[in-house]
Amino acid sequence: MASTVTLEDALSNVDLLEELPLPDQQPCIEPLPSSVMYQPNFNTNFEDRNAFVTGIARYIEQATVHSSMNDMLEEGQEYAIMLYTWRSCSRAIPQVKCNEQPNRVEIYEKTVEVLEPEVTKLMNFMYFQRTAIDRFCGEVRRLCHAERRKDFVSEAYLLTLGKFINMFAVLDELKNMKCSVKNDHSAYKRAAQFLRKMSEPSSIQESQNLSMFLANHNKITQSLQQQLEVINGYDELLADIVNLCVDYYENKLYLTPSEKHMLLKVMGFGLYLMDGNSSSIYKLDAKKRINLTKIDKFFKQLQVVPLFGDMQIELSRYIKTSAHFEENKSRWTCTSISSSPQYNICEQMIQIREDHMRFISELARYSNSEVVTGSGRQESQKTDSEYRKLFDLALQGMQLLSQWSAHVMEVVRKPSVTGKLVGNRTMTPPSVERRIRREASTLRFPVEPWDPPALRCPLC
Repeated sequence: MASTVTLEDALSNVDLLEELPLPDQQPCIEPLPSSVMYQPNFNTNFEDRNAFVTGIARYIEQATVHSSMNDMLEEGQEYAIMLYTWRSCSRAIPQVKCNEQPNRVEIYEKTVEVLEPEVTKLMNFMYFQRTAIDRFCGEVRRLCHAERRKDFVSEAYLLTLGKFINMFAVLDELKNMKCSVKNDHSAYKRAAQFLRKMSEPSSIQESQNLSMFLANHNKITQSLQQQLEVINGYDELLADIVNLCVDYYENKLYLTPSEKHMLLKVMGFGLYLMDGNSSSIYKLDAKKRINLTKIDKFFKQLQVVPLFGDMQIELSRYIKTSAHFEENKSRWTCTSISSSPQYNICEQMIQIREDHMRFISELARYSNSEVVTGSGRQESQKTDSEYRKLFDLALQGMQLLSQWSAHVMEVVRKPSVTGKLVGNRTMTPPSVERRIRREASTLRFPVEPWDPPALRCPLC
C-alpha cells in the first residue's frame, strides 16, 4: 500500500529538483534582457502609402504626389535660406581699375574661381522655380479638369498647395530685396566674358536668361500668373485654398507663429493671383465664393507679418497691386493708413498677463489635484477624459507660448513715431526694448520645467 505524501513534502521534493546536476554538464546560461525602444515618427511623408492596397487608387496617387510636393517644399526652403543669408562676394574681390592694369587677368581668374560656385547656385535656383511653377500649375490643371472637379480633395492636399503659394511669394520677395545677388552675377559675367569662359551659344543664352530673371522684379509671380490664367477654373481651386486658410486662421487651427503667418500670406497672395485678366475676386465675392470682408478684417488687425527671418511684408500690398483694385478700393479698410496696436507690444501686456495668470492657476490646480488624489494611482488607471483634459491643458500652454512669440515677431514700427525702418527690416527703439524686457522679466512660472508631449497640429 502506497504511503501518503503531504502537500508540503511534495513541494519540497519539487524544490530539490533544482539541485540535481545536469546530465550534459553544461552551464545554464541566460542572456541579459535587451531593451527595445519605440520612437513614434509622425513625419513619414506618406512612406506607407503602398501598404494600403485595398484603398482607392486615386487616394494612393494623391499621397504619392503629396509626398513629392513636400520634398519640393523642403528644397524651396533651402533656396529661401540661401537668398536670405546671401552676402555680397564681389565687394571683397579687388576690382580692375583700367584696361592697362597688369594683373587684371589674374584678378578676373580669381573672380571666376570665387563666384562660379555661387552663380551655379543661382542657376539652380532659376531652374528650381521653373520646375516648381510647372509642377504647381500641373496639379492645378489636373484638379480643374472637367472630370476631376467633383472628386474629393483632402484639406491636407489643399494646404500643401497653399504652402506652394507661400513659397512662391517668399522666394520672389527675397529675390527682389537682394541687390547683392545681381551685383555678384554681374561681376562674374564680366570676368567670364573677358576670359571667354562662355563660348558656347547655350551657355551664353542661359547666362542671359539668369540676368533677366534676377533683374526683373516679381518674375516668379508673373510667370506663375501667366501659366495659371490659361487654366480654365483655376480661380475656383484657389478660392478653395483661400477659404481653407480663412477657416484655419479664424478657428486658430495653427500652433507656431510661422503657420499663422503662412495662412495670412496665402490669403493675400492667393487673392492677387485670382484677380487677373480672366477672373475677378469681386465677382467671386458677389457669388459668395469667398468672403472679402472677413479677409479685410484680418488684414486690418494684423497689417504687417514676417516674410522670412527679420524681413517683413505688408499684407495690404497684395491688395493694392491687384488688377481690379482701383475701381474697388472703397471696399477695403486695410489699405488705409491708420494706427494699429501692432506697433506697440506694451499695449498688449495687460492681456498677456491675464492669460499668463489664468493658465498658471489652472496648471497649479491640476498639479495640486494630482499630488492629493493621484499619488497612489498608476497611469493605466486614468480615464480617457482625464487624458483629454491633460492634453488640452498642454496644448493651451503651447498655444499661449506661440501667441506671445508671435506678438514679438509681429512688432513693427512707423518710421515717424517709434523708430527707423531699414529696408524691410525693423529696428526696435531702445526705450521700447527696455520696457519690453522689464515687463517680461516679471513673468515667472512657479513650476518645474517639463518636456511637452508630442502634439499633432492640424497643419502637420
